[in-house]
Amino acid sequence: MIEKALKGGRGYWAWIIFLLAIMGMGGMFYVQQYNYGLGITGMSRDVTWGVYISQFTFLVGVAAGGLMLVLPYYIHHYKDFGRITILGEFMAIAAVIMCLMFILADLGQPIRALNVLLHPTPHSMLFWDMIVLNGYLFLNVVCGWAVLHAEYKGVKYAKWVKYLIYLSIPWAVSIHTVTAFLYCGLPGRHFWLTAILAPRFLASAFAAGPSLLLLVALIMEKTTKFRVGQVAKDKLVTIIGYAALLNFFFVGCEFFVAYYSQIPGHMHTLDYLFWGLTHDGHTYNNLVPFMRASMILGLGAIPLIFIARARQSTGLLALSCIILFVALWIDKGLGLVLGGFVPSMMEGVTEYYPSVQELGITAAVWATGFFVLTLLYKIAIEVKLEQEG
Repeated sequence: MIEKALKGGRGYWAWIIFLLAIMGMGGMFYVQQYNYGLGITGMSRDVTWGVYISQFTFLVGVAAGGLMLVLPYYIHHYKDFGRITILGEFMAIAAVIMCLMFILADLGQPIRALNVLLHPTPHSMLFWDMIVLNGYLFLNVVCGWAVLHAEYKGVKYAKWVKYLIYLSIPWAVSIHTVTAFLYCGLPGRHFWLTAILAPRFLASAFAAGPSLLLLVALIMEKTTKFRVGQVAKDKLVTIIGYAALLNFFFVGCEFFVAYYSQIPGHMHTLDYLFWGLTHDGHTYNNLVPFMRASMILGLGAIPLIFIARARQSTGLLALSCIILFVALWIDKGLGLVLGGFVPSMMEGVTEYYPSVQELGITAAVWATGFFVLTLLYKIAIEVKLEQEG
């Protein structure tokens, strides 16, 4: 089946070349970082996690979002998801690959990743994060490819595949839960020290992942003969809308706890993110425009996506998915991680600005993910169209 990824029109190959060019540029930046060290980034003693870990955190949610397709199809036998379930599994593969790449970039020296295996520490959440991420990648690669290969051969997939699929369902929950525990298990960071961080992570994941999947599905309908089906798209809108509502409800809960209780440790980070934090006569507010935009875009996208479904407007539906995805990316891919370091545990304020090298490497990792996703989707669509033909 792999040979199907080597066939395509001009648009397909132009997209592939574009992604390879970004990957090459990022590779050159990574060589600089590898030789010089993490001092080339914008990270510091006070901000030890930057754009790499923030992207990792967001993409874990994108990977977990595939659960919203696997669960209805394999557990509740919702057959209308039959055409896109494999797309959700392949999206999870690309997202987890990006997660692992961002972790390697953040380590500075990739060889350090072996320390998790050579010197395992089961009491550390990092150890369990390594287990769940690699395990989830393995499950999706095996299950997704086995199901697609069986469809390519025109036969029913093996019985053992179904047991692995069942295992992948709680595993999808575990990858984002363990990632949340990495943050809320740190007692010195009040912004992350909340029991609803894991539910908030899952709610945003079940909105962001399906939003990206629905957007890609709409693009494929425009550029190929592949059709997702109106019923499946409508159901995805329902999942996205309610998950996004739940996510913003959790955000509202954080605001209530912080400002009703007037606990400084919980208030200061929210002040910094949404209004700016004044310290030693200087106001720090570099994330304020982003976080305000995130709230406005996110809350605006929720009614917009339901309006798009009611009007059966493909363009409006695509636009609402983009707006919501960007809003959730800002919230979790910027504000959550970077905001958690302000103020520091010593009540100081150090703002973080990513370097050009960091941004280049980040763009390359995203390009790698879309490269993997493009190849996998190309194979999946060709197989499905061939079987239907």
